[in-house]
Amino acid sequence: MAAFTSKDVARIAGVSQSTVSYVMTGKRPISERTRRRVLDAMEELTYEPHSGARALAGRRTQVVGLVVPFGAGGETLALLPFIETIASSARVHDHEVLLVTADEGSAGLRRLAGRALCDAIIMMDIEEHDDRVPVAAALSVPVVLIGVPADPAGLHCVDLDFEAAARMAVDELADTGHDEIVVLGYTASAMERGLNFVGRVLRTVRRQARVRGLPLTVIEPVERGREAAATVADQLLARRTGGRLGVLVPHSDTIVPLLHALRQRDVVPGRDISLIGLSSDRAAEQSDPPYTNVSEEPRDVSRRAMETLFWLLDPSSGVERPAIDLVAPRLTRRTTVLPAPSH
Repeated sequence: MAAFTSKDVARIAGVSQSTVSYVMTGKRPISERTRRRVLDAMEELTYEPHSGARALAGRRTQVVGLVVPFGAGGETLALLPFIETIASSARVHDHEVLLVTADEGSAGLRRLAGRALCDAIIMMDIEEHDDRVPVAAALSVPVVLIGVPADPAGLHCVDLDFEAAARMAVDELADTGHDEIVVLGYTASAMERGLNFVGRVLRTVRRQARVRGLPLTVIEPVERGREAAATVADQLLARRTGGRLGVLVPHSDTIVPLLHALRQRDVVPGRDISLIGLSSDRAAEQSDPPYTNVSEEPRDVSRRAMETLFWLLDPSSGVERPAIDLVAPRLTRRTTVLPAPSH
C-alpha cells in the first residue's frame, strides 16, 4: 500500500502543505470550508497523520537528493557555488547530499524517492516545459526547484528574479542615453533545451526595450570560447554607426572572452561602447576591466532553496515559504558603461 504524506493531502485538497499541518495541529485558525477539503482529502487517501508522521520520522535518511545538470550541457564551474552552498546548508541541518545527474531524467527522480534514498530533493537545470516536473510533483518526498518552469505543478520554486534583472539592465542603458541595445543570446544547446531562464530574460529584454523606445538586436546563438567571442566582437563593431551602443551579456561565461576580443581590437567598454553583464559580483569585480553587472548570486538562491526545503520537511519550523520565491537582483556600476551625456 502506498504511504501517503501531507504533501499528497495538500495536492488533493488544493491547499499548501502548511495548511494541512495547521488543520492537523490547530496552531492557526482555518476556515471551515478549507478544513473540510483537507479532511476529505485525508479520508480519500486514508491518511493517518499521527501514526504516519511517526513512521515517516522513523524512516528519515538525513539525505538531500540534488539533481544537477552534469552531462546535459551544463557549465560545471558555474554549478560549484550552488553545490557548495547546498552542501553547507545540508550539514547545518545534519543532512548529507546525494548527487544525481540530470541526464537520468525522471528515472533518477523515481529512483531517489522509490528506494527511500533521501528525505527531499532539490532540482536544478529546469526547462521551461520540463517533463520531470509532473513526475516530481507526484513523489512522496518534498521537491524544490531552482528555476521557474511554465507550470510548476504546485512545487515550490526558488530562483533569481531574471525578469527584474533584464529590466534593470535595459533601464540602465536607456537612462544613460544609449541609442541601441545589442543582446548576446545563449548557446544553441540552451536555446534548444528551453532552459527556463533563457525565455524569461529574452522576453523581458524585448518587452522593456519597447517600453523605453530603444532599438534592440539579439545575436543568437552565441557559443562559448574565444573564437565565438571574436566573431561577436566583429559583429558589434560592424554595428557602430556613431551612436551610443549598449551591449547586454546575460550569461557570464561569454563576458571575459568578449572583453579580451574587444581589447585586441582597441575597443574600450566605457569609452567606445557600453557593456553590462549578468553575473556574480565576484566575477565582475575580478575581471579586467571590472564590468558593470546585474547580480546573479547562486549562493543566495541556493540558501533560500534549502530554507524552503527544510521548511517543507518541518512546516512548524519557521515562517511559511512562498510558492515562488525570487531573489531580487541588484545593479553595480563599474567602468564599462558610458556615462550619461551632459546637457
